Order: sequence, then structure tokens, then C-alpha cells
Amino acid sequence: MNRLDKKIALITGGASGIGAQTAKLFAEAGAEVVVVDINEQAGAAVARDIVAEGGRAHFYTLDVTKEDNWRSVMATVATEVGILEVLVNGAGIECAKLIDDLTLEDWHRISHINLDGVFLGTKYGIRAMTKGGSIINISSIAGLVGSAGQSAYNMTKGGVLLFSKSAALECAQLGNGVRINTVHPGVIDTPMLTDTLSDWTAVGYGETEEETMENLLALHPIGRFGQAIDVAKGILFLASDDSSFMTGAELVIDGGFTA
Repeated sequence: MNRLDKKIALITGGASGIGAQTAKLFAEAGAEVVVVDINEQAGAAVARDIVAEGGRAHFYTLDVTKEDNWRSVMATVATEVGILEVLVNGAGIECAKLIDDLTLEDWHRISHINLDGVFLGTKYGIRAMTKGGSIINISSIAGLVGSAGQSAYNMTKGGVLLFSKSAALECAQLGNGVRINTVHPGVIDTPMLTDTLSDWTAVGYGETEEETMENLLALHPIGRFGQAIDVAKGILFLASDDSSFMTGAELVIDGGFTA
């Protein structure tokens, strides 16, 4: 499992869900993990759990929308941990609203977190990776296909996809050894799903929350929702040298949703 042996990896949104699972899997694979999140209590707990299991981990508070935060955290990592080789831009939020109900505030908020955060992470990640590395930007199936009631979310996740392709080509032209790829999960059984279930119901995915869950499940031909570990394993592949010939690519982990 030492696929990331001695690599330093930073994960945004590392306090819960896919981010937390990825942090733990990276540590098991030999990485020294830097967990960052705006949720200090939960993020610090993830880092403590990793250390308790014999891994190496640190936690730093980071608001991914604040450029000064990125400068500060990256400087701290370089001084206290070492040279970054893996970065997972995993912080993100959902928004299930009909266009007529969307406010400009909604639009700006999801753009700041889902797009600005990925842009800043990629920018400062490239700068920090002085000996090359892998950046994995978490998009979604919503970045590949449209869905009613998710226009703002679709917009951000589609943006992550094309921004990442452009950044990957730029790095290839510069010859800096940095690879950039995207991951596109289907509906994953994390707190984000349960927290937004009422919103999905409100935009027409079901008459009740129970029906909404059934309808969402039916969109996955494999017959189940994804688990955080399903996505984390794909992220681990892209972080490792096993994917050394991949850049500007999208890894779809969706139980057949887009098929």
C-alpha cells in the first residue's frame, strides 16, 4: 500500500466525507497528509485519528476562497512539513434550486467555493510543487451532464473540468512535472447527500425525501450509491505514480450514471 511513500499531500475539504476518507487512505499509503478545512474541530480530529493509527498528519485552518489563507498555509507547509507533491482540491458545496429561485448571492457563493477555491488551490499548488507532482480537482457527474434544478452546481463543476484541462496543458508545456486531472463522482453516501435531500425534493426529484432517495438510487445502474472510499481509491490512483501517463483527464466514478 506504499503507493505514496514519503510524498506530502494536501487535501482541502479534509474534515469530512470524501476528503476525510481520502486523507486516511493517503496516510495508509505512506503519505504525510496535510488536512485543511474551514471546520477546525472536525479537521483537527481527522488529523488526530490518522496519527493515532500510526500515520503522519497535520491540520491547518483554510478558507479556500481567501487568497491570503492560501499564501499563509502554503508557506507554513513548506516550512514545517516539506515540498508538496500531491494536492486534492476537494472542498465544495452543492446547490439544488430552480433557476427562478436562484439568487445572485447563491450564484456567487457556490462560485467562490467551487471555482475560486479550485483556481487558488491549483495556482498555489503548482507553485509549491517544485519537483513535480499531481493535482486532483474534484468535479462531479454534474460537470459532465446537465440536471434540472442544479444549474449553478453544474456550472461550477463543468468549470472545474475545463479549467483543469487548460491547467494540465499549461503545465505540460512548461515542463514542470505537474499533472492535473479531475474526478467525477456520482451520488455518494456522505453527509452532503443527507443535508441536501430536502433541497433535491423541493426541485422535483420526489414527492417525499424517501421517494427522492429511491429516484436518485435508480439513476445508478450498479444498484447502490457510491461510498466515500470508492472515490478515495480513484483519487489515490491519480495521486500515485501508477497514473504517470495521465494529465488533463477525467476519472468517472459514478456507478454507471453517465452511461
